[in-house]
Amino acid sequence: MPSGSRQPRHAETAPIHHNGHAKHAAADPSAGRLGYKWIALSNTTLGMLMATVNASIMLIALPDIFRGIGVNPLQPGNTTLLLWLIMGYLVVTAVLVVSFGRLGDMFGRVRMFNLGFALFAFFSVLLSVTWLHGTSAAWWLIGMRIMQGVGGAMLMANSSAILTDAFPSNQRGMALGLNQVAGIAGSFIGLVLGGLLGPINWRFVFLVSVPFGVIGAVWSYLKLQERGIRRPAKLDWWGNVTFGAGLIAVLVGITYGIQPYGGHTMGWTSPLVLSLIGGGLAVLAIFCVIETRVADPMFRLALFKIRPFTAGNLASLLAGLGRGGMMFILIIWLQGIYLPIHGYSFERTPLWAGIAMLPLTVGFLIAGPVSGYLSDRFGARPFATGGMVVAAASFGLLEMLPVNFVYWEFAGILLLNGIGMGLFASPNRAGIMNSLPPERRGVGAGMSATFQNSAMVLSIGIFFTLIILGLASSLPATLSHGLVAQGVPSAAAAKLAALPPVSIMFAALLGYNPIKMLLGSALSKLPASHAAYLTGHTFFPSLISAPFHHGLDIAFDFAIIACLIAALASLLRGRRYVHDEHDQATDEENSTAQDSTAHAVAVTSAGDDLERIEGRIGRVGDPASVGGDLA
Repeated sequence: MPSGSRQPRHAETAPIHHNGHAKHAAADPSAGRLGYKWIALSNTTLGMLMATVNASIMLIALPDIFRGIGVNPLQPGNTTLLLWLIMGYLVVTAVLVVSFGRLGDMFGRVRMFNLGFALFAFFSVLLSVTWLHGTSAAWWLIGMRIMQGVGGAMLMANSSAILTDAFPSNQRGMALGLNQVAGIAGSFIGLVLGGLLGPINWRFVFLVSVPFGVIGAVWSYLKLQERGIRRPAKLDWWGNVTFGAGLIAVLVGITYGIQPYGGHTMGWTSPLVLSLIGGGLAVLAIFCVIETRVADPMFRLALFKIRPFTAGNLASLLAGLGRGGMMFILIIWLQGIYLPIHGYSFERTPLWAGIAMLPLTVGFLIAGPVSGYLSDRFGARPFATGGMVVAAASFGLLEMLPVNFVYWEFAGILLLNGIGMGLFASPNRAGIMNSLPPERRGVGAGMSATFQNSAMVLSIGIFFTLIILGLASSLPATLSHGLVAQGVPSAAAAKLAALPPVSIMFAALLGYNPIKMLLGSALSKLPASHAAYLTGHTFFPSLISAPFHHGLDIAFDFAIIACLIAALASLLRGRRYVHDEHDQATDEENSTAQDSTAHAVAVTSAGDDLERIEGRIGRVGDPASVGGDLA
């Protein structure tokens, strides 16, 4: 085919669907309009914000929720309910984002995104209208949270792909940056929102998502367009089943590993935990083998041959490990130690802990859009790498703070941490999405979200384990001596000191008065002055500050190492790489090479013809030669 009439790549697979009605890009009058990309950005950002706000909104509101349904989460056996209310949503979004990204590639990203909004709103309603009470109500909430997470996974899996389809490559960093920053900021906005709504009515914590879900579903149905390349394919059932089963087993094992087992502080030696984690890893190994054998795998292992994609996801995983559980640890630090020492009642600490962490969100909001915009010009590597170095430095500064710190120093370090994470998040996501071929953006975005969401669960397990180990080393003896000194009978003090440290930590996390909750009726047998001191603002914070700080040092060291390795992975991603531009340049090079070859062949052929003609002319007048030619 002549070079001037070459067809664009994937031209045979470029039909676009709008709400199920097929039309072609060339015939779409809105395809070149500037307005659509901003519609896509605002709608997908609303979806990401809603999904991530709900990942954290319960954390601060848990005391009000448990009071509302009549459950004491610190009683033996009820810590399972507490953990699953926190972790269930995170686990299901981590498991399902790849599958929904793959389905988006096959059946339409906008369709999956629409359905995600609708499911999210529907199960938010069911969460708020439970008529049950006690543990039955808690399990109802856990089940509905898991189903709400299904909707959240649909939103997370397809938002980045929809934006990548809508924006040109020189603006994707800015668009994906805003979307990514909204998602991360949503985790911290949820803390404040839960602290505000929970005391009014615990049902409002879930109802607040309903109007946004309905508006988002209608808006996306009417305005979003299927601009991605869709290729018919068979659903990889075995891949989906093994991936889901393996990852669920690993994440559930981590969740139960945090809980005590027998006489052990935690459950990492439990046969159930070891079986879940070991069996889950074995099933995931089988999944990797399956994905190399099937024609249309759900998890495109071949994408890891793209260096920017691999390096970006490795950096994202490590950054998530450094950041994910840190939010919980900082909240425990604020609620259990800092705020009570400074006169805040335990009941008020959840809301004020969320407010105290706002500088972190401000840092994200400042650095994310700016770094995303600049990465469109200079590539992701300098900003993502520098952001991880800044984050590592901020964790080092946090480690240097005393437990009873000066707040403006703490706020400044949080701001620095938010700036570092914002510098990293936006360019890194843009670098990952730019590296993907158009027909793989959905599954690629889902794979990236899986690494990020799984890192959140892994990080919580790691950080909780480190803090619990720090508490377990000295808390029991310190607690027993402190209680006996205030007149608590030795038997009651020993019983309280024997409680697993996770109960003490959850008491601080939930904003309960820990000693009042754990001693219960034994307080009434003490002198009033002693009881008031034990349940006051200083006894419990002073009690746990030293062992907690020991655990903090270990946790911060881990975060620093994770961020520095993430910086190294980001550094190795290479220069700015955009798959579309790379393909176009390759096509142009191939076209130029084909044209040059054709020209050389034509010149050579013309030269041969000229030589034959000259030979004939040279033989004119030679009868034998002429006769030979005539013959």
